Amino acid sequence: MTKPSSLRSHRRDQHRRRSIVVLLAGLSMVAAACSGGDSLLDAGNESATTATEVTEPDDSTAPEGSTPATTGDDETVGDTVPDTTEPPPTTTTTPLSDLPSCPVDALEGADAVVEVEFWHGLNNENEVEMNRLTEAYNASQDRVVVTARNQGGYGATIDKYVQSSQGSRPDLVMFPEYVVQQIADSSTAIPAGACLQASGFDTSTFQPSTLSAYTTGGVQWSMPFNVSNPVLYYNRAMFRDAGLDPDAPPQSLEELRQYSQQLIDSGASTYGLAIDSGTDSGGGWFLEQWFANDGELYANNGNGRLAPATEVVYDGPAGVEMLTFVQALVQDGLAAYVGDNPGGLETFLKLADEDQPAAMTIGTSAGLGTLFNAVDGGLVPGITSDDVGIGPLPGPSGTPTALVGGASLWVVDEKGDETTSAVWNFVEYLVSAQIQSEFAVATGYVPVRSDALELEPAATKYSDDPRFRVAYDQLITSPDTPALQGVILGPQREVRVVTARAVAAIFGGADVQTSLTDAASQADALIADYAARN
Repeated sequence: MTKPSSLRSHRRDQHRRRSIVVLLAGLSMVAAACSGGDSLLDAGNESATTATEVTEPDDSTAPEGSTPATTGDDETVGDTVPDTTEPPPTTTTTPLSDLPSCPVDALEGADAVVEVEFWHGLNNENEVEMNRLTEAYNASQDRVVVTARNQGGYGATIDKYVQSSQGSRPDLVMFPEYVVQQIADSSTAIPAGACLQASGFDTSTFQPSTLSAYTTGGVQWSMPFNVSNPVLYYNRAMFRDAGLDPDAPPQSLEELRQYSQQLIDSGASTYGLAIDSGTDSGGGWFLEQWFANDGELYANNGNGRLAPATEVVYDGPAGVEMLTFVQALVQDGLAAYVGDNPGGLETFLKLADEDQPAAMTIGTSAGLGTLFNAVDGGLVPGITSDDVGIGPLPGPSGTPTALVGGASLWVVDEKGDETTSAVWNFVEYLVSAQIQSEFAVATGYVPVRSDALELEPAATKYSDDPRFRVAYDQLITSPDTPALQGVILGPQREVRVVTARAVAAIFGGADVQTSLTDAASQADALIADYAARN
């Protein structure tokens, strides 16, 4: 990134500008080449702007916990009136003995090479790294051959899995954090906890939050692999021009406003911040992050972790105050609202706007590797990665925190003992300290275990370039509280859709309380409908 004047000579037409910004953003998706409006933010969290329509397979073995579609208008699925009586919290857990077992030693008795099919949703540069790791695993031993198949994004992976029969599903699948309850309720997976117990795999160096994010009902359902969280991207040159310290980005929403005002008043930029209302950005994912940072619950019953949530609570005073503050940034001309941003380009294009640029935006940490490689590779003459600033996500508390985003690895049930054993062998490889070190540096994802930072290349990268540590640090310093364990809902994907719709209305000038109350009512109906079917 650089001053708007220096960008002019490198962006002579809209096509050129878009190509540059995609790579500068480093978020691993070229929107023009993606179907279904996949988001640049998909490197860390897949967009669910259009909810999934579930089609039962012919043999009726689709997950029982799959969630029906919400429509593109304001209607919600089901008309069940939610029960507003909050049940007493419970810490009752499901014994692993009641769930499918994980025969981790069966591979030793295999008479032939075991083939494993792996579905994932990583694209472009992150897919390249995923393929490299898969090929390295295949070359490292002669008992298992893994075939990695990109399904086009997290949303597409979920849809295909839900609509498939158990026999046509893969042996291993990557899912984001917002479908944990749905897939757990589907009775289609072997819990990772069973594999951990059977193998004696040591998770003592894992970041606790990366494990708890994928735990519900006391069961570790999947293994964290590609973890990300939102960070602040900013133009260091604009900060200097405004008299701001480029090494001290804003950490609170109040500071975000103050910095934006100074950037505008100094003439360094037209707007301080570019923001959207996408489901897995400003309208959904960031909102969940801000609630957690403020120590506030998003849903009742401990965010659905003490007992199944029966209602969202984001329409209370904390939510109204928070979104009123952000709305004021837009109304006061301090933030540029770019809409729902279905392609994920618009916030980053605003940083490159020749006429009315913004100095800051928020995006996933999962694109850092691509961003710096592209810039330092000479994509735009005169611009280096030194011009790109990375800071923690500014939040209500002013103390950096983060919820786990990204995705995890699920072992699919009913695939045979030898295949299950082979799958677990591959999973152990992917979450090993060495592979986590390599994957983090290549992509910007956060290592799920602390000992990965002691190994190369992460040891040198994290020491020499603190920007790669931002997402990691704000994750590991987050206190272990219900708010910061994150919300877990059966229809969480659909709840984000109705919530993002309300945020869009708010950024457009609608009444905050009314918008949130209406969205909460729709969300509660989704939750009640899901509970009635499960």
